[in-house]
Formats: sequence, C-alpha cells, structure tokens
Amino acid sequence: MTTLHLRVGFMPLVDCALLVLAKDEGFAEAEGLNLELVREVSWSNLRDKLNVRLFDAAHMLGPAAIAATLGIGGVRAPMAAPLALNRDGAAITLSLPCFEELSRLAEGDLSDTAVSARALAAMVARRRASGLPPLTFAAVFGFSTHIYLLGEWLAKSGLVLGEDVRCEVVPPPQTAEALAGGRIDGFCAGAPWNSAAVAAGVGAMVHAGVDLRRGCHDKILAWRADDVLRRPAAVTKLGVAILKASAWACRPENFARMAQHLSAPDRLALPTALIERILQGDLIQGAGRPARRIAPFVRFDREALRPEPDDADWVLSGMQRAGQIAVTSEIREIARGVFLPASFEGISAAEGR
Repeated sequence: MTTLHLRVGFMPLVDCALLVLAKDEGFAEAEGLNLELVREVSWSNLRDKLNVRLFDAAHMLGPAAIAATLGIGGVRAPMAAPLALNRDGAAITLSLPCFEELSRLAEGDLSDTAVSARALAAMVARRRASGLPPLTFAAVFGFSTHIYLLGEWLAKSGLVLGEDVRCEVVPPPQTAEALAGGRIDGFCAGAPWNSAAVAAGVGAMVHAGVDLRRGCHDKILAWRADDVLRRPAAVTKLGVAILKASAWACRPENFARMAQHLSAPDRLALPTALIERILQGDLIQGAGRPARRIAPFVRFDREALRPEPDDADWVLSGMQRAGQIAVTSEIREIARGVFLPASFEGISAAEGR
C-alpha cells in the first residue's frame, strides 16, 4: 500500500481527540496514511496555514470556516467540511469574585440560564452606576461557537456582548491564565480549559454549553474547498480513519487510554486525570459545589460527526446578533455549502468496504 503523508493542524482541546486517536491508535496508518499532527497556538494560525497549504487539513471552528469562506474577518479562504469532529463540550466559566457576586444577585436557581442572565444584568447595572469598568468576557476566536453561546446567554436578559459586556479574544490555552491575572472576568471555551481554570482555583463553571444549546455544532475537519474535489482519496482515507477513531472513542473502557494520549506534552500537556474526568462526563464546577454529571460532555459519536448544513443557519444567526454580517439568501447558501453531508455518506460507505 502506498503511504500518503498528511499534515494536519490542531488546537490543544479535548475535541481534537479523533485526530490524535487516528494517529496514535493506528487508524490512519491502516488507511495508508502517515499522519503528522501539528499543535498550533491560535485559530487564526490554523486558518491561515490551511489556506496557504502548509496544512492539508485542520481541526477547525465551524464558524471560522464559514467566516473564511464568506471572506469576513479579513481573509477569504473557501473551506469545506466532509465531516465534523465533535458536538458540545463548551462551558462558561467566571472568576471566583464574579461568580460569588452573581450568586448573591441571583433570584432563583442559578443553574437556570435565564436566572443567571438576569443576575448578570443586575451586576452590569451596578457596575455602571458605580462608575466601574464593564465586565470583560473572552471567547476563543471572533467567529466561534463560544462567542455565539455567550451572546445567547446575555440576550436572555437584554444584554449585548460587546456593548454591555466587553469581549476579548483569548486562545483556549491562555484562558485560565487570563482569568487568574484579572485580564478577563469570564470566558467561554471548549474542554479542558474550563476544568483547568476550576482545578487551578481561579474560576467557577456557571453553565455548560448544553444548558444553552444541546447538540451544539462545534469543530469540523476543514479542508480547502478545492482540495475536497481535487484530492478525494486523501479526504476519504482520513475520514475513514476518523470514523474508526470515533467508534473506539465512544467505548468507556478506552477513556483512560484516550486521556493518556491527549495529556502528552505535544498535545494538551495537562494531567491525565483531569482529561479522563471530562471524558467520563464528571465535571468539576468550583466555588465549593459538587461535580456535575453530563455524559457525554463532548460528543464523538458517529451522528455528531455528520456535517449538517442546518448548523450554518445557527452560526449565521449568531453572526448577525454579533453585528458581524447581514444575512442574505446568497450568504446563507454559501455558508450551508461549507458542510458536505454527501461527502460524509461517501466516507461512511468507504469505511464499510
């Protein structure tokens, strides 16, 4: 069998797991691939290196791929997703002082997103009346599921992200440090960085992403759109390896080994035990509260990997709420075209052969 070399970029998040498993558990090699994984420091780096073909494919935020395809955010780089890499896995974490004030102001069960949003509105009003600077929340990229989840949460009480609450972009591995240093008051990011902030004693998880949107679109395997047409064999081989990794990753008896792979210094560089708890859906919340059970917290099942054009509609609604775009029928058609369910079906058929 001829070996095909593929260079794939990723960010250090639990949801890069299927790429890591495709390499480390031999699923890529079995498909005739020499898979080189390259850890990156920011989503913009991943996008740009994919665009100039320094990467063959990339672990990518779905909204970032849509933005690049539409040419908003300063870069036009048409991308396509023959399959996704996960669903869910995000959470909103606040600094301990911010969480404690939110708890005092809450009128009702703080686990209710409407209750917490109203408490946040009261906090914003108090700060404004006292002449204090606005709260600052971070998301991992300007075009991300996380910024749109934050926007949905704030909108429950009439707040606008970027107006009533400042918004910064902080790459996922830097979120806990930014929270600890007081640069930000909260953030929304994917696992494991919420748990890392809680474990470090600098944050408290106020909501999981599933509290706002269950089955939420998240990361995709992005290719340049022309490469999906130009290199069908490569797309299929890597897709089959990822589907096989998905089946392996969904078996609880493999969670410990999976956590070991992810904890490596060139992957997430975090304690294996912390990652294994996330895979088990046993989430530490901080602020003296018991762990919360959400299983699975990050979805790696086959249905989660199907790229759904309908997900583009939710992304576009988030973009419009954030003032990033005015949606037209043409824009909607282009955005929906980033997701390729027919390619996914072709990959699934190839896996069965």
